[in-house]
Amino acid sequence: MRIALGQLESGTDIQANLAAIDRFAAEAARDGATLVAFPEYATYEKKKVDATFPEVAEPLDGPVCQELASTARRHRIALVAGVVETADEPGKAYNTLVAFGPDGDRLAFYRKIHLFDAQGFGESTFIKPGPSTSPVVFESGGARFGLMTCYDLRFPELARSLADAGAQVLLVCSSWVPGTHKTEQWLALNAARAIENSVYVAGVCQVPPVSVGRSVLVDPMGVIEADLGLEPDVRAVEVSLETVARVREAFPMFRQRRLWSAGRHC
Repeated sequence: MRIALGQLESGTDIQANLAAIDRFAAEAARDGATLVAFPEYATYEKKKVDATFPEVAEPLDGPVCQELASTARRHRIALVAGVVETADEPGKAYNTLVAFGPDGDRLAFYRKIHLFDAQGFGESTFIKPGPSTSPVVFESGGARFGLMTCYDLRFPELARSLADAGAQVLLVCSSWVPGTHKTEQWLALNAARAIENSVYVAGVCQVPPVSVGRSVLVDPMGVIEADLGLEPDVRAVEVSLETVARVREAFPMFRQRRLWSAGRHC
């Protein structure tokens, strides 16, 4: 199957962001992709999260998500994108990934649980962590996809819980903050999560200067199959579920592990 990575340069113009998503979704569909993934904060982004994020937040049945569903339906492609969702706490929003099927129906949503309070950032000042730590996995085109958001990549237990829940492809939708060695860490962590879980990892990022770009598809052996560089772009890439099965048979880590997330011996 083919999936697409949609690397964006999102800003504060929500309609312009939605138009870019629509253009890239159309291109991905023409190139044979059955799913296209876009970054965290795809529909509204600034260099730092501030009070405007809860101001622009909408419920998942609001106009922004309606437009994303319409894009998916119009181009007959599954679509995953980061939105700013209304939260039940004044002055805060959820950082949410939402997935729509090619018919426009919502397949899943994931509210980011690990907020980026690091590197001088305080995402939790205006963003509320998701209340559920349960892994979010959905099926599309015969494959099972797991959802992660940006800083989640540094927490390997989340990726493992998604693999345990059946994910064959991890969609890591991100706006990876630049800094010393941050690009190297982005690439290394995407590869690590792929290798240790025998999955494909599609790390989709915003471009500089707000983020580092370098959206990648990493195969279950840790090989980077696609790298989108530093400019806005969309690229369809091959994903082989047979490769996932073959690597898991060659390295049967899920049957061999002795330690579990709760610290218990198997």
